[in-house]
Amino acid sequence: MKTPGEDEQTCLQSSSPNSRKNFIPYYGGSERGTQVLQGFHCTRCDKHRCCQLAVPGFRAHPAQVQVYGVQWLTIDIRPVVEQATVRMTSSSPRQPSEIPTMQPPSCTPSNIHKALIRRIRALIVQWEHLRMPSCAGPTQTTARGPARPLGSLRFIIWHNEDGNEEEEFSPTGEVTAESYPNWLRFHIGINRYELYSRHSLVLDALLKDLVTQKITSVAMKSGGTQLKLIMTFQNYGQALFKPMKQTREQETPPDFFYFSDFERHNAEIAAFHLDRILDFRRVPPVAGRLVNMTREIRDVTRDKKLWRTFFISPANNVCFYGECSYYCSTEHALCGKPDQIEGSLAAFLPDLNLAKRKTWRNPWRRSYHKRKKAEWEVDPDYCDEVKQTPPYDRGTRLLDVMDMTIFDFLMGNMDRHHYETFEKFGNDTFIIHLDNGRGFGKHSHDELSILVPLSQCCRVKKSTYVRLQLLAKEEYQLSSLMEESLLRDRLSPILIHPHLQAMDRRLRLVLQVLAGCIEKDGYVNVVEEDLAGDTSTHRSPGHR
Repeated sequence: MKTPGEDEQTCLQSSSPNSRKNFIPYYGGSERGTQVLQGFHCTRCDKHRCCQLAVPGFRAHPAQVQVYGVQWLTIDIRPVVEQATVRMTSSSPRQPSEIPTMQPPSCTPSNIHKALIRRIRALIVQWEHLRMPSCAGPTQTTARGPARPLGSLRFIIWHNEDGNEEEEFSPTGEVTAESYPNWLRFHIGINRYELYSRHSLVLDALLKDLVTQKITSVAMKSGGTQLKLIMTFQNYGQALFKPMKQTREQETPPDFFYFSDFERHNAEIAAFHLDRILDFRRVPPVAGRLVNMTREIRDVTRDKKLWRTFFISPANNVCFYGECSYYCSTEHALCGKPDQIEGSLAAFLPDLNLAKRKTWRNPWRRSYHKRKKAEWEVDPDYCDEVKQTPPYDRGTRLLDVMDMTIFDFLMGNMDRHHYETFEKFGNDTFIIHLDNGRGFGKHSHDELSILVPLSQCCRVKKSTYVRLQLLAKEEYQLSSLMEESLLRDRLSPILIHPHLQAMDRRLRLVLQVLAGCIEKDGYVNVVEEDLAGDTSTHRSPGHR
């Protein structure tokens, strides 16, 4: 393997004459962000940019190399620097012969770009946690067996603003999760059965961070039909921002198709609280936030396409519209009062490079066509076919789809075309309930077609069935619990009273469907025991 000095020279030789005076690595960004970075070395270059760094002092996989008598960890930083804005330069390159043979390069904290080091080291910790299943991490025992997390944390070093190390841990020592940012602690707690535990200590802290952390950068999220922004915070956590498009009182226009409906920020917030009340814990934490469009979006974004869409309306309000498939135009601009706008912030899940997720087509996906119908809409025995198809022929996946069906019906969400799971846990894991913005659109209408999977399959987990029965009782009424839970959000009230009443009405309809199934097939063949013992002892859904 080449030494860092040799690679620096390779980078310099392949760069343009104008940039040879500047020390590589270089990655995009603003000229005003020029900084000196020492203690790290570029070990591989790609198109004149450093795409891999060697980090001193770490003994870890995936690559260990001896450089100048110390251990270095090589880390691919391409995912790290996608949104970075720092250009790292030095007055002149050093020849390999000029570097001491037995001493590492200067790594004085005052010479290190603190922000980049914090981000890289946080990602190293994430990688260590998510990529090393052999490490012993904190576990949680449930009725379904030990809920093994994605991995375990090993080490991290933070530097304060004065350049002094606040905490330093041995690379081989164990440290407590309380030492880490709340977004990282949330990632640590994800296991095979849930995104967070029922009594999670980090959840409230993370929700507070979503509302109070300083926003340091903003970029448009690619893909999707409507505008969404990726916001990065001062502690390097990230969240997906969906701005307010409708008032609380507005309903989806009656002539709108489900696939052209607005995505509502308050629906994302309410969906998170509903998911917790149903005891699913499959929606990433979401909080409402009042954002200053000028200071917290326009002034911190380096996305030129987004920045160019800002303008001042005739009413002297700050507006923008971004780029997307639907509703991104001057006529559908998002305007503040005068520059304040509501929105939902959903905490990011672990990076896909660290914890891959698999996307599954929902068997009861709608046609997304103005005239065509899906197969399940015309075939009453469609569920029998699904039961014979992996992964629905074994385990709890079919029952998880029934949970998702009930969840969507209570919200009135017709837009569930795909769902995701964590690849690491295989097929025996939960469904992540993402993208709930098209829920809570019509409180005056109950879309019974959302319940078709439940009425066709006549299957439900006992834990879900018992919870629904409890929420139908007057003392634990779903609408009352939702109203109380939503009061904790900064943007309260999140839902108007008719939407809360609609959930009680829809809950009764769900129980009516299940009562009909039990009368037809019997309790044992409808309600699946999951409250005691391991899920592996359950009978396969395909056998019924």
